[in-house]
Amino acid sequence: MPTSIFSRKRDLAYLAFFIIHIPTILCVDIVPFYPDAYTPAFLNDLRSWYIATYNDRLFTHPPAWFDLYLLIEMLYHLPLSIWAIPALLRDDPLVPLHLLVFALEAAITTATCLTEILSWEHFGREQKVGLGWLYGPYLLLAVFMSGDMFLRLSGTLKGVEKAKSA
Repeated sequence: MPTSIFSRKRDLAYLAFFIIHIPTILCVDIVPFYPDAYTPAFLNDLRSWYIATYNDRLFTHPPAWFDLYLLIEMLYHLPLSIWAIPALLRDDPLVPLHLLVFALEAAITTATCLTEILSWEHFGREQKVGLGWLYGPYLLLAVFMSGDMFLRLSGTLKGVEKAKSA
Protein backbone atom coordinates (compact mmCIF):
# COMPACT_ATOMS: atom_id res chain seq x y z
CA MET A 1 0.00 0.00 0.00
CA PRO A 2 1.43 3.41 -0.94
CA THR A 3 2.41 5.93 1.69
CA SER A 4 -0.26 8.61 2.07
CA ILE A 5 0.31 11.77 0.03
CA PHE A 6 -0.33 13.75 3.24
CA SER A 7 2.78 12.25 4.84
CA ARG A 8 4.89 13.11 1.76
CA LYS A 9 4.96 16.91 2.03
CA ARG A 10 7.07 17.58 -1.07
CA ASP A 11 4.90 15.29 -3.17
CA LEU A 12 1.83 17.07 -1.80
CA ALA A 13 3.31 20.39 -2.96
CA TYR A 14 4.04 18.89 -6.39
CA LEU A 15 0.48 17.55 -6.56
CA ALA A 16 -0.90 21.03 -5.83
CA PHE A 17 1.38 22.47 -8.51
CA PHE A 18 0.18 20.03 -11.18
CA ILE A 19 -3.47 20.59 -10.25
CA ILE A 20 -2.92 24.33 -10.85
CA HIS A 21 -0.62 23.84 -13.85
CA ILE A 22 -3.17 21.99 -15.99
CA PRO A 23 -5.80 24.78 -16.05
CA THR A 24 -3.05 27.36 -16.66
CA ILE A 25 -1.86 25.45 -19.71
CA LEU A 26 -5.39 24.91 -21.01
CA CYS A 27 -6.80 28.36 -20.25
CA VAL A 28 -3.87 30.67 -21.00
CA ASP A 29 -0.77 29.17 -22.56
CA ILE A 30 -2.08 27.05 -25.43
CA VAL A 31 -5.23 29.02 -26.31
CA PRO A 32 -3.64 30.25 -29.59
CA PHE A 33 -3.50 26.63 -30.79
CA TYR A 34 -7.27 26.16 -30.46
CA PRO A 35 -9.36 26.58 -33.61
CA ASP A 36 -11.18 29.91 -33.40
CA ALA A 37 -14.55 28.24 -33.93
CA TYR A 38 -14.04 26.07 -30.83
CA THR A 39 -12.42 28.60 -28.51
CA PRO A 40 -14.84 29.78 -25.83
CA ALA A 41 -14.93 33.56 -25.50
CA PHE A 42 -13.97 33.41 -21.83
CA LEU A 43 -10.59 31.86 -22.75
CA ASN A 44 -9.80 34.72 -25.10
CA ASP A 45 -11.02 37.15 -22.44
CA LEU A 46 -8.82 35.53 -19.78
CA ARG A 47 -5.77 35.63 -22.03
CA SER A 48 -6.53 39.26 -22.97
CA TRP A 49 -6.85 40.15 -19.28
CA TYR A 50 -3.47 38.51 -18.56
CA ILE A 51 -1.80 40.41 -21.40
CA ALA A 52 -3.42 43.73 -20.41
CA THR A 53 -2.55 43.24 -16.74
CA TYR A 54 1.05 42.10 -17.10
CA ASN A 55 1.96 43.40 -20.57
CA ASP A 56 3.80 40.10 -21.09
CA ARG A 57 5.59 40.61 -24.40
CA LEU A 58 6.23 36.88 -24.63
CA PHE A 59 2.54 36.70 -25.51
CA THR A 60 2.26 39.91 -27.55
CA HIS A 61 5.63 39.92 -29.37
CA PRO A 62 6.93 36.38 -28.91
CA PRO A 63 10.52 35.54 -29.84
CA ALA A 64 10.93 32.84 -32.49
CA TRP A 65 11.52 30.14 -29.87
CA PHE A 66 8.44 30.91 -27.75
CA ASP A 67 5.98 29.02 -29.96
CA LEU A 68 8.21 25.96 -29.55
CA TYR A 69 7.98 26.36 -25.77
CA LEU A 70 4.18 26.55 -26.01
CA LEU A 71 4.18 23.38 -28.13
CA ILE A 72 6.30 21.69 -25.47
CA GLU A 73 3.70 22.74 -22.91
CA MET A 74 0.91 21.29 -25.02
CA LEU A 75 2.62 18.06 -26.10
CA TYR A 76 4.75 17.30 -23.03
CA HIS A 77 3.74 19.34 -19.96
CA LEU A 78 0.02 18.71 -20.31
CA PRO A 79 0.17 14.90 -20.70
CA LEU A 80 2.89 14.63 -18.04
CA SER A 81 0.87 16.80 -15.64
CA ILE A 82 -2.22 14.66 -16.19
CA TRP A 83 -0.13 11.53 -15.53
CA ALA A 84 1.60 13.05 -12.48
CA ILE A 85 -1.56 13.66 -10.44
CA PRO A 86 -2.61 10.01 -9.99
CA ALA A 87 1.04 8.89 -10.03
CA LEU A 88 1.83 11.12 -7.05
CA LEU A 89 -1.30 9.94 -5.26
CA ARG A 90 -0.35 6.27 -5.68
CA ASP A 91 3.36 6.92 -4.96
CA ASP A 92 4.33 5.50 -8.35
CA PRO A 93 8.00 4.45 -8.44
CA LEU A 94 8.44 6.21 -11.81
CA VAL A 95 7.61 9.63 -10.35
CA PRO A 96 11.25 10.61 -9.67
CA LEU A 97 12.34 9.74 -13.21
CA HIS A 98 9.50 11.56 -14.95
CA LEU A 99 9.56 14.58 -12.66
CA LEU A 100 13.34 14.94 -12.99
CA VAL A 101 12.99 15.24 -16.78
CA PHE A 102 9.99 17.56 -16.40
CA ALA A 103 11.69 19.77 -13.82
CA LEU A 104 14.92 20.13 -15.80
CA GLU A 105 12.99 21.07 -18.93
CA ALA A 106 10.77 23.49 -17.00
CA ALA A 107 13.78 25.12 -15.32
CA ILE A 108 15.59 25.64 -18.63
CA THR A 109 12.59 27.04 -20.47
CA THR A 110 11.54 29.27 -17.57
CA ALA A 111 15.08 30.58 -17.13
CA THR A 112 15.10 31.40 -20.85
CA CYS A 113 11.83 33.33 -20.48
CA LEU A 114 13.12 35.26 -17.46
CA THR A 115 16.34 36.10 -19.29
CA GLU A 116 14.30 37.40 -22.21
CA ILE A 117 12.09 39.48 -19.90
CA LEU A 118 15.11 41.03 -18.20
CA SER A 119 16.53 42.03 -21.59
CA TRP A 120 13.52 44.11 -22.62
CA GLU A 121 14.81 47.66 -22.91
CA HIS A 122 11.64 49.76 -22.90
CA PHE A 123 10.08 47.79 -20.11
CA GLY A 124 10.04 49.34 -16.64
CA ARG A 125 11.60 47.84 -13.55
CA GLU A 126 8.15 47.43 -11.95
CA GLN A 127 6.87 45.54 -14.99
CA LYS A 128 9.90 43.23 -14.92
CA VAL A 129 9.44 42.63 -11.20
CA GLY A 130 5.74 41.89 -11.77
CA LEU A 131 6.54 39.26 -14.37
CA GLY A 132 9.37 37.99 -12.18
CA TRP A 133 6.81 37.26 -9.46
CA LEU A 134 4.90 35.12 -11.98
CA TYR A 135 7.81 33.29 -13.59
CA GLY A 136 10.23 33.22 -10.63
CA PRO A 137 8.33 30.81 -8.35
CA TYR A 138 7.86 28.46 -11.29
CA LEU A 139 11.65 28.49 -11.84
CA LEU A 140 12.37 27.98 -8.14
CA LEU A 141 9.95 25.06 -7.94
CA ALA A 142 11.49 23.47 -11.05
CA VAL A 143 15.03 23.81 -9.66
CA PHE A 144 13.95 22.43 -6.27
CA MET A 145 12.06 19.56 -7.92
CA SER A 146 15.11 18.76 -10.08
CA GLY A 147 17.33 18.46 -7.02
CA ASP A 148 14.74 16.47 -5.09
CA MET A 149 14.17 13.99 -7.91
CA PHE A 150 17.91 13.65 -8.56
CA LEU A 151 18.51 12.80 -4.91
CA ARG A 152 15.62 10.31 -4.88
CA LEU A 153 16.95 8.56 -7.98
CA SER A 154 20.49 8.58 -6.61
CA GLY A 155 19.28 6.97 -3.39
CA THR A 156 17.38 4.32 -5.30
CA LEU A 157 20.32 3.52 -7.55
CA LYS A 158 22.73 3.34 -4.60
CA GLY A 159 20.31 0.94 -2.90
CA VAL A 160 20.27 -1.25 -6.01
CA GLU A 161 24.08 -1.25 -6.11
CA LYS A 162 24.29 -2.23 -2.42
CA ALA A 163 21.80 -5.06 -2.98
CA LYS A 164 23.83 -6.35 -5.95
CA SER A 165 27.09 -6.35 -4.01
CA ALA A 166 25.59 -7.99 -0.90
